[in-house]
Amino acid sequence: MELTVSLETVCRLIIRAREFEAQVPAIENDDEEEPEDSDDPYAVIEDEANTAIEIELRTILDDLADDELADVLALALVGRGTYDASEWEDALDEAANDPIEELLDMPMLSAYLDAGLAAFDLSCEGLGQVD
Repeated sequence: MELTVSLETVCRLIIRAREFEAQVPAIENDDEEEPEDSDDPYAVIEDEANTAIEIELRTILDDLADDELADVLALALVGRGTYDASEWEDALDEAANDPIEELLDMPMLSAYLDAGLAAFDLSCEGLGQVD
């Protein structure tokens, strides 16, 4: 199996997908006059929904060629366990149908891409600030 998409691009997608998956809806109590007096000490570390991360993730995917998109989705399908590494061609065949929306709808995309890379003895280790 040889990827048409660069490993660096897959790793960048993993990073952005992790950021996207870490977001939580804002918890706001409209009844509170001063939200900073909240009883929740962890409220300040919540990573609230930020559309900029989703837009960046979608932009990265939009900029990929069709065969590169198919590779990314096939990696995620292998990582998710839908296919194993020996079924790469079958994963690529399935990946031909609307890959961007399918990728963005995966709740654990970063983990699936990580696992997909590992299935082919690839990783993001040593590629900058990926770990």
